[in-house]
Amino acid sequence: MATQPASQASLLLQKQLKDLCKHPVDGFSAGLVVEENIFEWSVTIIGPPDTLYEGGFFNAVMSFPEDYPNNPPTVRFTSEMWHPNVYPDGKVCISILHSPGDDPNGYELATERWNPVHTCSLVVANCKG
Repeated sequence: MATQPASQASLLLQKQLKDLCKHPVDGFSAGLVVEENIFEWSVTIIGPPDTLYEGGFFNAVMSFPEDYPNNPPTVRFTSEMWHPNVYPDGKVCISILHSPGDDPNGYELATERWNPVHTCSLVVANCKG
């Protein structure tokens, strides 16, 4: 069976994961859930110092759409977690993970939402905050 050529999204994700491994973000680690699927990352966030989460290890899955970076990834904690921006099913709800453009509900500025120039590192920084 012939292999499919790599998509722009998969090439970008490979680069971003490689960059994260070369230049780790403090308190964060990432790898693939399944070696063959660059679109689903297993991530661990270490609770930041001087917060209620200090010393905790919080696992999540970051899933990327096929049209990444035009649309944002989703982040879902698999570890039990309470935070006002985390739904009971673990899904993270922060502005940077909302589709680009104007907010149909009028709560967010377009500049607060996803933008294709954003990277995985920026998502992580927002999830840790």
